[in-house]
Amino acid sequence: MQSAMTRRHVQTLLTLSVIVRLAVWILVYISARLLPLFDASPSIWINGTPPSSILLRWDAFHFAHVAREGYVYEHEWAFFNGLPLLMRILDHLQALAGFGTNGWGTLLRGGAGMAILCDSTHVLYHLSLHYFRSPSLAFLSAALSLLSSSPAALKLASYNEPFFTYLSYRGMLACARSKWAAASVCFALASMFRSNGILLSGFILWGMLVAPFLTGQKDLVSIIIRVMTSELMHLCQLTPRRLLKCVLLTALPLIPFIHHNVMAYLLFCKPSATHIPDWCTNNMLPSIYSHVQSKYWNVGFLRYWTVSNIPNFMFALPVLLHVFAFCWFYLSNLPAIIPHIAPWIRSKNNDVPPPPQLDSPFLSPSLLPHVLHALALTLILTFNAHVQISLRLLPSLPLTYWAAARLMLDLPKWGKAWVTWSVLWGALSCVLWAVFLPPA
Repeated sequence: MQSAMTRRHVQTLLTLSVIVRLAVWILVYISARLLPLFDASPSIWINGTPPSSILLRWDAFHFAHVAREGYVYEHEWAFFNGLPLLMRILDHLQALAGFGTNGWGTLLRGGAGMAILCDSTHVLYHLSLHYFRSPSLAFLSAALSLLSSSPAALKLASYNEPFFTYLSYRGMLACARSKWAAASVCFALASMFRSNGILLSGFILWGMLVAPFLTGQKDLVSIIIRVMTSELMHLCQLTPRRLLKCVLLTALPLIPFIHHNVMAYLLFCKPSATHIPDWCTNNMLPSIYSHVQSKYWNVGFLRYWTVSNIPNFMFALPVLLHVFAFCWFYLSNLPAIIPHIAPWIRSKNNDVPPPPQLDSPFLSPSLLPHVLHALALTLILTFNAHVQISLRLLPSLPLTYWAAARLMLDLPKWGKAWVTWSVLWGALSCVLWAVFLPPA
């Protein structure tokens, strides 16, 4: 049962979310009507300047085209089928309601409508409440999530991020409540929208295997002995049935990525084909996704580290430093956190008192998998991707807003700076997005 305070917080967050989304839409609409487009493609594909054409920016072109025609061009395989499939379904529903069918406008309206409904704010509130046991801290974290660094993509457009964020938060909340099957399904659905969804499997692996392993030990020597013998499953408190369940549930979020690549392999790499692409034979595990990202988007280790991309690094620097700083804060306190996760590390002597309470809720041992996940994603974005997409992907992490809440409470000066940057950059990014200017 929810307390009266929790219900009041959720209702307030819903109201604030509606206000923010209206503000984003108004700002984007006014900017698109008053300022010249850098690229006139939207007004060409959708005659005139109806509201639907405002939704046609950047990746929305690819999603709408795949929804209409399927995967026609090789570069479109960089985009997973989750959003195009959803857009097609909503297009058919609009047709039944008499709003036309298979047009750019109906596809974009359907995707944007569902994106607006995927409000992850209240899910983040419940996730934060589970970890911090503080309604006020949970409310602060969720309220700060309304100030994202890419509001047009996260709250308005037919983009992957609203769906990925909502489903990943749902899965994380299910993990926190030890509902592993529900978490696996949510993560698998999230992986239909973004390839980095495969990283979410780590939360299931952590909760079902790593955490029991760490909490069930007595000392380091017993770990080494048991790992070298047949007692590993006892060590991890696993029965064969639970181990099989762990493997299956961890693997489920990988299926959309595997399916995407297998379908392309069956389509392009048939022995009877007149032309077999190089990627079919160049790698031990052929992947059209990796091929397309490398060929058309120049994705690869340090490939984006060029002088011409310095502006993109400057755009992304605040949110990257924000997440890195929190990860450093947490991991630098790991010696004090570890005894709470693995009590056997303290001593063999049972008379040793338990470790003292950690002096910050943001050092909660249960946050460790979130810190590791955020650190892994941030490193990938920094060194192996188009760094500016950090502005869209890092706001999909709950840790981004827990870090902001920590700044507000522990370092108010930096907290105000973060909020100021979020508001100013969020507004500017809406204008840039509306007139078809980077960063996308």
